Amino acid sequence: MNPDHAQHLQELRRGTVVLACLIRLRTPGYGYALLETLTADGLDVDANTLYPLLRRLEKQGLVTSEWNTDEARPRKFYTTSSAGTELAAVLTADWDQLDAALRRLREGA
Repeated sequence: MNPDHAQHLQELRRGTVVLACLIRLRTPGYGYALLETLTADGLDVDANTLYPLLRRLEKQGLVTSEWNTDEARPRKFYTTSSAGTELAAVLTADWDQLDAALRRLREGA
């Protein structure tokens, strides 16, 4: 892939990862499982991108976290907060409008 294309693709995906996390974490999940789910669904996210993102979303109050120490290996589970759910709804509505506009542009070309 052309290096310039890779940079633009990265810029395009940056915001989509935030939305994907907020949507997926409506059901509690830990970081590695989230990474696997996003990848399986076609959103390739690097762990070095995801974990700082989760910390930032938590700091912003968009996700909450809780340690599950009941298992042999303690894991930090994340869940979308009510503020995160509200933001996901706003972002999804905007995404749908952008998608519709881009489809119209492509069809008219």
